[in-house]
Amino acid sequence: MIDTDGKFFLGGVVNPDSGEISKDRLLYDPDDLTTHAVVVGMTGSGKTGLCLDILEEAALQGIPALMIDPKGDIGNALLHFPRMQPGDFKPWVNIDQARREGKTASQAANDTAKLWRNGLSKWGIGPARLQALKDAVQFTLFTPGSDAGLPVSILASFNAPDIDWGKNREILRERISGTVTAILGLTGMANIDPVRSKEHILLANIFEQAWSNGRDLDLAELIMQTQSPPFEKLGVFETNTFFPEKERFGLAMQLNNILAAPTFQDWIHGQPLDIQGLLYTDDGRPRHSIFYIAHLDDQERMFFVSLLFTAVETWMRTQKGSTSTRALIYFDEIFGYLPPVGKPPSKESMLRMLKQARAYGVGLILATQNPVDIDYKALSNAGTWFIGKLQTDQDKQRLLDGLMGASGGLNRAEYDRLISTLGKRVFLLHNVHDKQPSLFRTRWAMNYLAGPLTRDQIPALNRLAGNKFAPVEPAIDRRASAAAYDKDEARVLEQEIPPAFEGSKTRPAVPRDIDEFFLPNNLSLSEAVKIANRALPANIQKAGMLYRPILLAQADIAFTNRKYNLNYNIKQTAFIEEPDRRGMIRWDDFLVTPIDPRNVEQEPVPDARFSDLEEPLSDSRTMRTLKKDFQDWCYQTVEVKVRANEKLNVFAGPEISESDFEKMCAAAIEKELKEDVDKFLKKHEAQIDRIEEKLKREKRELKEDEAELSMRKGEEGIGYAETLVGLFGGRRRSLSSSMSKRRMTARAKADVEESLDVIEDFEEELEELEDEKKETLEDLRDQWQEIAGETIDIPVKPYKKDIRVELFGVAWVPYHQVEGDDGSFELPGFAQES
Repeated sequence: MIDTDGKFFLGGVVNPDSGEISKDRLLYDPDDLTTHAVVVGMTGSGKTGLCLDILEEAALQGIPALMIDPKGDIGNALLHFPRMQPGDFKPWVNIDQARREGKTASQAANDTAKLWRNGLSKWGIGPARLQALKDAVQFTLFTPGSDAGLPVSILASFNAPDIDWGKNREILRERISGTVTAILGLTGMANIDPVRSKEHILLANIFEQAWSNGRDLDLAELIMQTQSPPFEKLGVFETNTFFPEKERFGLAMQLNNILAAPTFQDWIHGQPLDIQGLLYTDDGRPRHSIFYIAHLDDQERMFFVSLLFTAVETWMRTQKGSTSTRALIYFDEIFGYLPPVGKPPSKESMLRMLKQARAYGVGLILATQNPVDIDYKALSNAGTWFIGKLQTDQDKQRLLDGLMGASGGLNRAEYDRLISTLGKRVFLLHNVHDKQPSLFRTRWAMNYLAGPLTRDQIPALNRLAGNKFAPVEPAIDRRASAAAYDKDEARVLEQEIPPAFEGSKTRPAVPRDIDEFFLPNNLSLSEAVKIANRALPANIQKAGMLYRPILLAQADIAFTNRKYNLNYNIKQTAFIEEPDRRGMIRWDDFLVTPIDPRNVEQEPVPDARFSDLEEPLSDSRTMRTLKKDFQDWCYQTVEVKVRANEKLNVFAGPEISESDFEKMCAAAIEKELKEDVDKFLKKHEAQIDRIEEKLKREKRELKEDEAELSMRKGEEGIGYAETLVGLFGGRRRSLSSSMSKRRMTARAKADVEESLDVIEDFEEELEELEDEKKETLEDLRDQWQEIAGETIDIPVKPYKKDIRVELFGVAWVPYHQVEGDDGSFELPGFAQES
């Protein structure tokens, strides 16, 4: 056996100058993975081989791992052949490639076995180490949403976690948020904001209500509680105010469509999504659990990955802290799950894991082909970067930007040079725990790298690993929901329908130039019975589905008008159960709520029966005439009203509420009023400024006049005294001088009085201007308030070119037919969305 001193043996060190492989091994401390690792490299760089080397070493160290395999490459981790015999390889060699090379399967197997023996021997790896790898952990290949491998039951994701709610509210609310986001993502809702989405808030509160009381949920119960929530208020509003009943029914229908889909049954049986059980067997043996998701569509992949990460996060928070690597989470291709822009359901939990998992000894290994696919800011916590050959120089520069931002203090030029020298299976290792980067060539993988594996090969892989699985069917509580009844009633619906039922099993032929649609069977029998307020027969003897034909007409009408700022679409939909044979229809009498064309199906449910197809539905000419008539009717009669205040130049289409229109008018008035007020105040303030300037000047003159008066009075007093002294003292003084002083005093007094009068006039004028200001401002407000009330409705008709008939033809409507001991009846199997 190879002595690695407890470290991962990943390959041989490469001399950066010569490119030669030295005798030194590249050994990597597994505890460094607690700070996570990123593996970047283009197709053909050897990225998958490196990642499998890391996982092989983890298995030999007894470290359990969860592996997400979106491409089918990681199933190779189960191909262990310690004896390295050709017969071991034969079932897995590429027959097509062998044929192109002119080899038989046996020859290809012989060559492959020899190639693998030689490749491993060059790295000092023999049968003993291969056997140790095979025995180290339990390898298991799971296929969520499929029974090709070992299926995974997501029901555990809805069960109340076995930890105290009061002490772990934050952890559990994060898990609820991730779970709800994943569920809504499966319905097609993308970029959900948990704080603003009514759907998210409602479902999250349903989960919290159940989990905080220690109760489990399943999807059926979640559907029922969506329609009838177990609480009266959400925040300060009544539940029906916050999320009206009709809208909740629409959400319930979307969730029920998931549950009703036959393919969804593969999601609710199998291995529970219990992280402890996925990391260790019942007897404590480590597991390497591979989740093959290549067969899922994008929404289903995101659904599962989001649930898995939230489950890992919750499990992790229940563990004690650890400085050594306790478990690994490997994601073979993270494109779309941790993007630099946007918030897919998986991103939040992955971000939290990157920031917090190291404290619990959980390491993430994230691989991608293209550096632009990952959020480098999010990966600033990644301590290890394995960098392989890149596609373009732009990819290299983008990676260097991210690496510099994540690590800092790097010699960019040196890293640029080293990355440029990388060849196949040669990687640059940047580890924050090491003083300098390393170049190394990956060792030969111990498991056979057969290439991407198909779903058909998965059962054989699990048999090779010794996995046995007995499916566990989920328990169905018939009281839980109407959808739960479907599981039991499905056995009835599968029965052969006796000929006594109306209709034929042969579908009537619809003329080629007439479109044909099937309205969805979105009401189960139990739901239809509940809506009809009746009970199921005591003993159902016969049950089936009957389709009846109707005329379906639906037009999408666009209204555009630049002057009115109008860009609005409406749909007009008509269901006519028995159209007039003469082709005369009053479309107004048959209008219904529009339907989503995506919900219209192209095929009926299996084993259904059909009513006869009669005229005019079977007459091409009449149907063409009716289609033109429907389009003309839309052009002649359909219109929308535009609220308008032409003086304010404010227009609002039907999509704008009356209150919002009033706000728009108020905003326009405020703007216009401000302009008028500003204009008036500018003029008014100029007048005030002029008067105040005159007032100031007059007050200065008053002070001067008062001073003059005071002086003259003094002079007059002195002159009078001198005159008296002269008379009695024997000296004579001119009386005319005294009289002159009196006149000058009188003049000064008159000047003072004049100034006082002028000041009084100016102050009165200022008061009058202030009164005028108040009166004018009130008049302006009244004037614009009167204009605000001058609102009219302007009718707008569409252009013919903007009328698009998106659905027109024969629509088959499903009906449940049931017969029991106490009679028979027929109920609709389709309910139109409100």
